[in-house]
Amino acid sequence: MGFPANGSSDKPLKFLIYGRTGWIGGLLGKLCESQGIDYEYGSGRLENRISLESDIANVKPTHVFNAAGVTGRPNVDWCESHKVETIRTNVVGTLTLADVCRDKGLILINYATGCIFEYDEAHQIGTGFGFKEEDTPNFTGSFYSKTKAMVEELLKNYENVCTLRVRMPISSDLANPRNFITKITRYDKVVNIPNSMTILDELLPISIEMGKRNLTGIWNFTNPGVVSHNEILEMYRDYIDPNFTWKNFNLEEQAKVIVAPRSNNELDATKLKTEFPELLSIKESLIKYVFEPNKKTGGA
Repeated sequence: MGFPANGSSDKPLKFLIYGRTGWIGGLLGKLCESQGIDYEYGSGRLENRISLESDIANVKPTHVFNAAGVTGRPNVDWCESHKVETIRTNVVGTLTLADVCRDKGLILINYATGCIFEYDEAHQIGTGFGFKEEDTPNFTGSFYSKTKAMVEELLKNYENVCTLRVRMPISSDLANPRNFITKITRYDKVVNIPNSMTILDELLPISIEMGKRNLTGIWNFTNPGVVSHNEILEMYRDYIDPNFTWKNFNLEEQAKVIVAPRSNNELDATKLKTEFPELLSIKESLIKYVFEPNKKTGGA
């Protein structure tokens, strides 16, 4: 199809970004501005092929970034009762965008999810043995995760797509209700399970660099290692609010207050760490990008 080879191109960068109103999409635009990268947000709907082709014809991008998708409000339980809407965006829309990009010879950086795995016999909590990029998803507890796993499997056939498995995204903006830290500090009770997570302040710039390098395929897009809910809340207490307290409950108790089960897993970040040796571990990244910057001001 004539996709760019890995490495830089002489052509000036121009990014077409989908997800203008989303958290990641908004942050991507700010990053492009700070790096002096020309970009525009797509106006077309993902499931409307003609509108996507029109966007590409008008913008003439070098790369396309997809941060659009349905996660549900206030959480993924929404997808359980809105299955057609979820399919329309997460499945039909994403595949249409990938297909249009392939037709136009463009790399698509697709922000996907790592919430398609759960700890099992071969990947037990605390063993440090995480799921790799080539592993088959084993979590279908929520409809959201089910659609994401379907799409990831189909996108393997598109040699122009870079699939980034994001997990429990965190940023330094502790006022943002989408921030995993902000979410769990507002819960009445939290489970305490170690998980792989994505520190956006560190990893979103890396995703832009992945675009520049024309990287494709599946990537576990998390910081190396795992961190538990309690460890994060302990950091929150120590750095942000010394009076903060919380209560735990187990998965059985959690199941009584949610519609769909939640994914808990460790993803192996070796592939990403090999490509970007400067990548910090999850706990190092939390301190550097989230808690230290907020410490001086007392948080959000």
